Amino acid sequence: MARTYRGEVRNGVIVLDEGTPSLPEGLRVQIEAADLTESLGDLSAGLRRLAGRAEGLPEDLAENLDHYLHGHPKQ
Repeated sequence: MARTYRGEVRNGVIVLDEGTPSLPEGLRVQIEAADLTESLGDLSAGLRRLAGRAEGLPEDLAENLDHYLHGHPKQ
């Protein structure tokens, strides 16, 4: 009988949630990623709250980003 356990990836390793019973060494498992849109939605909302709050940036930052980041000639 298949069972579902939940967890997250940390440093490339799947870490199961606390309270998950120990699984036997060598047990074959199948991983199915949960819907990532929920996590991305939270990130998107957080970024929207920050939008427009930066101060003291050059007016041509969008056009000349490579200049400001890498020293390329201005456009």
